[in-house]
This record gives sequence, structure tokens and C-alpha cells, in this order.
Amino acid sequence: MTIQSLRSKKRCLLMATLLIISVLTVQAGDRRHLLRVDTGWEFYLGNQPSLTASQGQQGWTDVALPHDWSILGKPEAHHPMGNDGGFFPAGIGWYRNQFKAPASWSGRQIQLYFEGVYMNAQVFLNGTLIGGHPYGYTSFLVDLTPHLKLGATNVLVVKVDNSQQKNSRWYTGSGIYRPVWLRVADPVHLTHWGLALTAHRLTQQEAEVGVEASLVNQTDKPRHVSLNINFIHAKGQKVASKSVLVDVPAGDTVLVSERLTVNSPALWSPENPNLYEAEVTIVEGKNKLDQRRERFGLRTLTYSATKGLCLNGLPVLLNGGCVHHDNGILGAAAYDKAEERKVLLLKEAGFNAVRTSHNPPSEAFLDACDRLGLLVMDESFDGWRTAKTPFDYALLFDAWAIKDVTSMVLRDRNHPSIFCWSIGNEIIERKDPQAVHTARLLKDAVKAIDPTRPVTSAMTTWDSEWERYDTLFAVHDIGGYNYQLHRAPNDHNRVPDRMIIQTESYPRDAFANWSLVHDEPYILGDFVWTALDYLGESGIGCYHYPGEKAGEHWEGDFYPWHGAYCGDIDLVGWRKPISHYRSLLYNPTETLYMAVKEPNPASGAITLTSWAVWPTWESWTWPGKEGQPLEVEVYSRHQAVRLYLNDQLVGEQPTTRRESFKATFTLPYQSGCLKAVGVDGGQESGSALLQTADPAVRIRLTTDNNRLKADEQDLAFVTIELTDAKGVLDPNASHKLSMTVEGEASLLAVENADLTDTDAYVGDTHKAWKGRAQVILKATRKPGSIRLTVKGEGLETAVLTFRSTSKGVEPGWQVAL
Repeated sequence: MTIQSLRSKKRCLLMATLLIISVLTVQAGDRRHLLRVDTGWEFYLGNQPSLTASQGQQGWTDVALPHDWSILGKPEAHHPMGNDGGFFPAGIGWYRNQFKAPASWSGRQIQLYFEGVYMNAQVFLNGTLIGGHPYGYTSFLVDLTPHLKLGATNVLVVKVDNSQQKNSRWYTGSGIYRPVWLRVADPVHLTHWGLALTAHRLTQQEAEVGVEASLVNQTDKPRHVSLNINFIHAKGQKVASKSVLVDVPAGDTVLVSERLTVNSPALWSPENPNLYEAEVTIVEGKNKLDQRRERFGLRTLTYSATKGLCLNGLPVLLNGGCVHHDNGILGAAAYDKAEERKVLLLKEAGFNAVRTSHNPPSEAFLDACDRLGLLVMDESFDGWRTAKTPFDYALLFDAWAIKDVTSMVLRDRNHPSIFCWSIGNEIIERKDPQAVHTARLLKDAVKAIDPTRPVTSAMTTWDSEWERYDTLFAVHDIGGYNYQLHRAPNDHNRVPDRMIIQTESYPRDAFANWSLVHDEPYILGDFVWTALDYLGESGIGCYHYPGEKAGEHWEGDFYPWHGAYCGDIDLVGWRKPISHYRSLLYNPTETLYMAVKEPNPASGAITLTSWAVWPTWESWTWPGKEGQPLEVEVYSRHQAVRLYLNDQLVGEQPTTRRESFKATFTLPYQSGCLKAVGVDGGQESGSALLQTADPAVRIRLTTDNNRLKADEQDLAFVTIELTDAKGVLDPNASHKLSMTVEGEASLLAVENADLTDTDAYVGDTHKAWKGRAQVILKATRKPGSIRLTVKGEGLETAVLTFRSTSKGVEPGWQVAL
């Protein structure tokens, strides 16, 4: 056992600073020592209200967390976020929670943990400023203890200032958009970010796991305690345990380092995301003073220019996608269910890795990556000292960069899904020699906490001086290339030890990038920009019809476009054809797919922007195009494909690597059934079908969750499809729909994935687009029946019924302060 006392004044000051600004290490398995404070809040938008007034003051409205006030408004051209932020409103908002502090809190430490507030948060208690945090993506802790009125009513107010625009190149949202947690702790406890788990040695027979636990004693007397450590497998059995005695001096913090052995370890990987739980308890006599439960996974990670990236000794090709933090029509609101669904969408689309561009994600997102098996590149911020927008992170960098990087790594280091840290994106000052020094400072801050994972940052240039960045690349463990993978072969000849990840790529270059990743071990993977459509950066990835204002998204405002259309998956989660093609390249489970390229209108040609792919649809319904030539694309991992129209052979084409696993057939449009069939060795195998639809007459409703938890947090995503009488989706249906919800749920949001539709996402009516729309329902805290009714003119009314239940809702999990 090693016990290290932090007695020097310098180290004590550092610890105190970190306690103020750092992120807590709180994961799904760890939150049982916390209470979630999502209810009992009021919200005020505008100039400063009273910080101490009682409830009932005019202008306050009841809200629950997570809360993003920007998404509640419509995208409008005059809104200050502009093109970058999706033309949504911003401003200053205030949150208030009034509560009675019980006398039983005497002698305890009372803290609030904010997972994410965008941005410039200030926290007041009873009119006194007690804490704050400027960066909107890292978490922070506020100590209420010295300012509480025990046995009396306290007024907590949080000011959120997102009025300085523009401060981002994408949609940020505004408000307390991630959960808030309350901790009532004994004076002797584990520091909130002070539990680290590291696999030091790992074989099939056993794993040696290091545990570092930081204990603090906030009393004026030395304390003699036991630290009990248990490792528990997901099936519930205890697989390792240890108990040590610890002396914690008065007013001091000690670091306990131990190692435990797990026999026959179940390894974590994207295919088999096995997890364990570390249960760490402080006991004094018969009293349990504190307990922390942290989920972790056991896996090895190695990387080299000769063998590539290996996980548990096996090579992994990273089929990655970049994502922003928003949840589409929910805005920035980080509901656990929405964060998990985002990971499920990525997995179902064939991705095995994700880059959290350009900020640390929510804890729920990382928990889902651990649980479902998705590798993560965890990124700190978009830029350094040179601004990309007038009020972005450059204003904070010198004062906050090391703190925020430290916070990110401390919070996230126990997640087995994280394979890499990123310390920046497309740094403007990359040519400045000072950039090398800055990169080294940031990397050193990461390595001081986590020496086990590589560090990268995403770099790009469009000039001829790429080689001048060799010194900057050398600071990093892995070179991050944005859109520059074509330079990799020459770079490898010049710097053979450099490992490369393409941290951003154009969707249209999927095959060329796959080829390099597949053939060259020093190229670890490719991350497309982007995996998902997102709000803001309006018009990136869009295409323009004749007569429309055309141009790249940075060249001006393209309202009503209010989001990015460059994703493999659209805003509400439907996969585009490019998603199937990319998955087919990397995954043996997807072997055949067919879609039809949209023809140019009679008035002229469609024009594409840089991140766009040609509009291609999973549809053989083209009224008015009878007899006109249409191009049918078939993506195939078979040796060849045959195309049939109404059982008549149209033709056969090879689809090997030489053809980029793709065939294009041109044929005159005729309604009916279009069928693509794979061919191997002359034998037909597998098929893909497209059926012409008649005009829509029915509404089909399906949900991903027919039994919600009655916790005022759980969500149901309901897909609305407009079909003909035979159940075939009508991709041209654009009916206006109305929705009503009865029972124990509320209608949270509605959308159709059309990023030029400026109807508000909060409402009970919306148009369909391409025959589809989506409704999100949120459970109440009361279990019971739920009934969703959807109507549209000329359509049969559809009803979906399901229930919410109290099963699985932990007592005391949520509190109103």
C-alpha cells in the first residue's frame, strides 16, 4: 500500500483550486451517492430579476432540467446566433430553486454539481455570488455549505449569460442543459473526481487493476478509517476485494494506491462491451462515511505505425463519425434517453468510433458508449488563442485551457470507450512557433493525469506549406488530419513513425478514405464530417436547386437553412443512402443496398456544396417522371448485382473493389417493383426492393419505447410514416399533421428532418417531409396509460397507446431542493 500525504502548501492550494473548478467523476454507476435536482426550478428570461424574492414574482415560469431555452424559439433571420447558431434566440436567463435546508445537514458538506451550463454561469445563494463557470461544456462544483441557512428557506439562483454573439460556429443552446446533482457528504469523504482505475497488466488469465482513491478530511482531528474496495462483475458476483487502513490527517487529503487481481477477466470491446463496477467505501468503526461506485472496463490499447491500432491485441480500423452535442429537435437538452439513442443510431449505422467535436460530451453519452460499445475521441475545445468567432473560447484560453483540459480528463478517464484525447481543432495559429509550446503544455496536462491514452488534435491546411507542421505534429502521439488524408503516403515516406487519424473527411470521399485506412497500418481510421445532421453551421452539406441562392455555408447567411445536412444520419435519426454505403465498406453485416439519384429539374441543374453528396433517396416513386431516365445506385459486397424492374432484367454489373463496390444503372422510370440482387459465382444471393407507392392515405406510428419510466426524464421517440393502403411509405407526402397526447406524458418536440422548415420544434402541429415526421414524448412522474393521436387531412387517424411504470425508478433519485 502507498499512502501519499498532500501536506505541502503548494499542493494543498492546487487541490483547493481543483475542488472549485474541476469536474466530478460521476457516472451512471456512481450516481447513487448523489441526488438529481431536475425539478422545482423556475426560469426567467431577460434583465436581472430579484435574487432573493419569494415565489410568485412576475415573469418566472416553472421548468424542469435539462432545459435549453434557445430551442423553444423558432429559427428567424434576425436572431443573434445567426447562420453559425442556426438563427435561434440567445440572451440571458435565470434559474431559481427555493428550498428548506434541514437541520440534519449541520456538520455535513453540501455541494451542487452542474454537468453543463451554456454559458458564463454564475451561482447565487441568498443573494450572494458563491461560484461560477464560463465554459459551457465542462462541469463544475459549487459548495453551498458556508452560505446555507439551516432550518430556513434558501433561494438558489443561477444566471446564464449567452448574450455575447457569436461565440460558436455551431448551435450551442442556452441554459442548464445537462443535469444538476446534490451531494450531502460526511466531512471525511472521497473527493468527487478522485477515483482512478487503470489496468496495469492484462492477460486472458488475469488482470491487475490499479485503484487510486483520494480521501479528504475536513475536520480538525485526524481520522483513522478503513477503505474497502470491491470489484463486481455485471452479473452481480464479487470478483476481487481488498481492505486497507488509512490515516487521514486533520484538514488534509491523502492518496491511496492499491492493486487488485481479477481472474479470467471479461474484456471490453465494441463487440463485447463487458463492464465491471468498483465499489469503494470509507468505513469508520461501524459507520459508513462515504461510498463511490464506478463502472469500468478492462481492455488493452496499443498503437504503432507498423501495426496500427490494436484493442486487446486485435487490429481495429476506426470507422468514425464526428458529432456535435445537440440532440436534434431537443436542442442541447441532454436527456439520458436521447444521449443513449444517439449512440444506438451510430452503432446501427455501422460506426465503431465517434469524435466529440469540439467539446467534452455529456456523461450520459459516455456511459452509453461504455455500455453499448463505441470508441470515443474525447475533445476539449474548438480553438486556442486566435478566435474563430468574436466571443469564442479564445477569450478564455489563457485563464481556463489547462483547467478545462484537466477537468475533462479527470471526469472521463475511467471510461473504457475513450481511446484518445484531442486538445484542439483546426488551430488558427498553427503556423506560429508558439503553437508547439501550447500543444506541449496541453499534452503534458493530459499525460499528468492519464499517461495511458494517446493525445491528438485535428489539423488542416489548404496551402502548400503542410510540411512546416511536422514539429507541431511531433508533439502529438497521433497526427489528426482534417481533410488531408491524401497527403498521408508522402508524409509516411518523410516521417515513417507518424500515426495518422483523419479526424474529419468529406462524405463523398468514403471509398478513397476507406481504401487508405484498409491498406495502410499507420492510418488508424477515418472520421467523417459528420455522422449526424446537427443544428447550426447552417447550410453545410446542402445542395441548391435552380433559382436558389447558392454558395458554401461560410460565404453568407442561407436562411431558412438552420442546420447542417452533411450527416450520414438526418436530424431525427433516419439513415441516408451514404450511411449504408459507408457501413458496407467497413462491416460484413451490410452487403446490399439500393437508392435512386434525384434527377435535375427541367429548369436547370442541382449544385452541390463541398460537404454535400448528390440527393439520393430510397424511393421508386417518381410521379411525373414516367419514361424519363433515372439513375439507380446499388451498393454491394457481392461480386456483381443484377437489377430487375417488374421482374424484367435491366442488366448486370460487377461490384468489386475495382468498381468501388458500386454499380449505377440508368433506366426509364416506370412504376412498380425495382429489385437489386447480389450475384456470387453466377448464383443470386440476397436482394433489396423498392416499391412504387400510391398517394398516402394512412398514418403508421412506431415507437422505440413502449414502456416509459415514470421519472419525468424518460422519452419515447415516435416515428410517423405516411403510407398508401398497402403500407408502402409515400416519400412525396407532406401533409400537415396534428398531434395530441393524453395521459401520463407530454409532447416534448416534433420535427420532420427538413432543415429549411422553420416551424418551431415545440408545438402540436408539423408538416411531414419525405413522408415522415417524428414526435418525442416525455413521461410524467406518475405511472399510467399514454395515448398519442395523430391526424392529417385525407389520412386515417392513427392512435398509439402505451404505458409508463414506476419499475426501475430509484426512490430519492430526484429531489426538488
